[in-house]
Amino acid sequence: MDEKKEKAGFICVKDTLDGAYPSLVLGINAARLGMESKIFYSFMGINLLLKGGAERAKFFPPGVMGAIPGVSTIATEIMKRKTAKANIPSLAELQEMAQLEGVELVACKMTVDMMEIKEDKLIDGVVVWTAEDFLKYAKECKICLFT
Repeated sequence: MDEKKEKAGFICVKDTLDGAYPSLVLGINAARLGMESKIFYSFMGINLLLKGGAERAKFFPPGVMGAIPGVSTIATEIMKRKTAKANIPSLAELQEMAQLEGVELVACKMTVDMMEIKEDKLIDGVVVWTAEDFLKYAKECKICLFT
């Protein structure tokens, strides 16, 4: 009997550290569990798929602190030090790891068009899908999460 792989889909709409890590970690772990895994990047999340975009991701503390000028820069450095100390790969490293493990990184066509992004500005291996394309995939997913 030929069994089809279970599918997992994740949606990332934020280009912040706390917006980017969950979809990558979940996508990688889904692939490690033998699932077909895709991450759909839309709106601000698409910035993570631009060359150098993962390196520019910041952390904005919740509440009033996140609105104070300069706090996000300090908070970002603190978070990057904490992840490094915990032996957690950087976002760029996780993106590469995800692709090597078979996770497909998918850019939203509407967002690509809206932001006038040329496809050669995206990191290698990224595919561009319409929302309809992703929904057709998501309908077949055992797990589909908005991260």
